[in-house]
Amino acid sequence: MKSFFWRWVRRLPSPFTQADLRAGYVYELAFRQFEVSDTCMVDRPQAGRMWFEGVIRDHLDVGRPDQIALVFHRRLTRCTPGTFRTRVLTRGVDPTLCCYYKSSRMKQYFKEGRALRTETVISDTHDFGIGRRVCALNWYALRAVGESANRCLCDAEAADAQPAPDVATFCRVTQPSTTDDGLYAAGLRFGEARVMTVLAALVGFCHLVRGFRNRQIVERVRALGAAPYTTRQATYDLRRLKRKGLVVKLAHTHRYQLTSLGRRVAVLFTKTYGRVLAPGLSALDLRLPEDVTSRSPLNTAWRTFERVLDDYIQAQLIAA
Repeated sequence: MKSFFWRWVRRLPSPFTQADLRAGYVYELAFRQFEVSDTCMVDRPQAGRMWFEGVIRDHLDVGRPDQIALVFHRRLTRCTPGTFRTRVLTRGVDPTLCCYYKSSRMKQYFKEGRALRTETVISDTHDFGIGRRVCALNWYALRAVGESANRCLCDAEAADAQPAPDVATFCRVTQPSTTDDGLYAAGLRFGEARVMTVLAALVGFCHLVRGFRNRQIVERVRALGAAPYTTRQATYDLRRLKRKGLVVKLAHTHRYQLTSLGRRVAVLFTKTYGRVLAPGLSALDLRLPEDVTSRSPLNTAWRTFERVLDDYIQAQLIAA
């Protein structure tokens, strides 16, 4: 890079004279933009594209992409400047997922219908505590940041697509149990509003790298509409999550991290509740108008079943 620069710099106007150059006043190259990309080829392009579109759908309820910028391995505090946002774009038929962290950006898309491409573009090296000067040390540091960001995002997406836990694990999580040390672990009942909100808050991508604190869980749960929710309630929930093996406390810190089992359980609960149970119960609401229920195959089948069951019970009672 430096040889290329000094090869062509003679053609550009310069404030330095020959005397300045002989005195040691020279240019120092700096990183204006640094990009690290990862391209994964797929042997079945159609299946790969369907998977990527499913990933975008997951980002709407699993992962909470408004805080996805933390995959860049940077700690966020109240004093951290910058904008953190995520947007999902669709140009024509090509969906693109864009994530932003301060001056940097991560973009993921399905390139030419054959490969999943993840790109991390770093526009300000100071966002990651790295100098701007072009040297081997800064080069490898920036490359490590970009590769880590790409890997964290892909790993989280792959983990969300793993099979659901088995029935025995589901029963152990939802029912009261005891740990190996004999400690009581309260059950996490599926469908309970507080449990579902806490798990939906924990599954966010914002907790992938640095974990989460009690206060962050309180803020996240309140943002999801479960107010009032206090730090004491969060302490109780974290205790039973830890005893169930869903979270682990990071050594020498006050932070917690989801375990592999914890993420699978949280994803299962969040997806099942948000995509199956809640829409299904809404479709079976008896207060819905007739013109609305007639357009729902589930409601039509359910009401048909109720009528047949009532007729059967009435016939058996008359026969008795």
